Amino acid sequence: MADAPARAVVAALGADGAEVRFVGGCVRDVLAGRAVKDVDLATPDPPDRVVALLARAGLKAVPTGLAHGTITAVAGGRGFEVTTLRRDVRTFGRHAEVAFTDDWRADAARRDFTFNAMSASPDGDLHDYFGGCEDLAAGRVRFVGTPEQRIAEDYLRILRYFRFLAHFGREAPDPDALAAARAAAPELRRLSGERIRNELLKLLAAPDPLPALTAMQGVGVLAIVLPEAGGLERLAALTRIDDGDGLRRLAVLVTRDPGEVAERLRLANVDRDRLGLGGDIGPAATIQALRRRLYRDGPVAVVDALLASWAERIADGSSEADRDGYRRLLDDAGSWTRPGFPLRGSDAIRLGVPQGPRVSALMKALEAWWIDGDFPTDRAACLAELGRRIRGET
Repeated sequence: MADAPARAVVAALGADGAEVRFVGGCVRDVLAGRAVKDVDLATPDPPDRVVALLARAGLKAVPTGLAHGTITAVAGGRGFEVTTLRRDVRTFGRHAEVAFTDDWRADAARRDFTFNAMSASPDGDLHDYFGGCEDLAAGRVRFVGTPEQRIAEDYLRILRYFRFLAHFGREAPDPDALAAARAAAPELRRLSGERIRNELLKLLAAPDPLPALTAMQGVGVLAIVLPEAGGLERLAALTRIDDGDGLRRLAVLVTRDPGEVAERLRLANVDRDRLGLGGDIGPAATIQALRRRLYRDGPVAVVDALLASWAERIADGSSEADRDGYRRLLDDAGSWTRPGFPLRGSDAIRLGVPQGPRVSALMKALEAWWIDGDFPTDRAACLAELGRRIRGET
């Protein structure tokens, strides 16, 4: 609320006396003592009026969700989502027909969980119609209204329930919410792979996602969205040693068909490669072997493999001696700088090799020799080896 760009947007929207409030996750996270990522605002003014008010204040307005009353205001190089108060007219399990309103409680009533339905005035007054502040303090994830109704309005809320349970839950899951999730779980097949992926990765990034995943498994949700999951023990071990990388945790959780998972969840190519990580590098690996692996696969893949291997050993009852070996390798991987191969194809051409496939073959063979030799930096020595190979061929 003291942030200058946020104050500029609030001042613009309230210039003619309309009430403006901070809404949703930013209010929840401030109350929970967590870092705020996105700042969302709401106003009773319709979208065209919002655009006009922002323009009058010299702020850019981007119509990111105009049909549902959402404008993104840009101030200080940052985006602030501004939404006109709404009420649901009809819902379709994924989409809703909405009407604009000036009723703050009606707008809050269409949100998913009580602690996401809070709003705050720019002067700091909290508006909490459904006991969200109390639920947040207790670590209780509770739907606004009945779980069945909220889930029927948007089936993604099943996964959102378990995601928020992983991040905020300290009480046992609500039995009514679990029953509603179990009953509606087959409807999750209607959701896009991208939406399921986003929720899964956010859930897995929680400090300890295991209780939420176990609850998902218990009501049949995990079997629908991720039937390849089977590594709960390995994942439990990984959460003791990793930094909360959701994709790495997904890779450890998936015990079969990673390519099928990547396709269904619409992973980017770089993430597909990570999903197929192999934990085939152990604590006794030499620094030379580690460097070769780093050069070939890159540090992200090597750290993934090391942590997956370590988690596997912990799950199997790893000894304390393994810990020192893995930490040594992880430290080395984190500090390693990839060297550049000191030769180019032009070096072979200057030594008399005709331009063409032979140059490429020589460079590939020389690079393999250089890697096996632990990346010598002496260019003269590399040129000498190149000369020997050329003379040997001729």
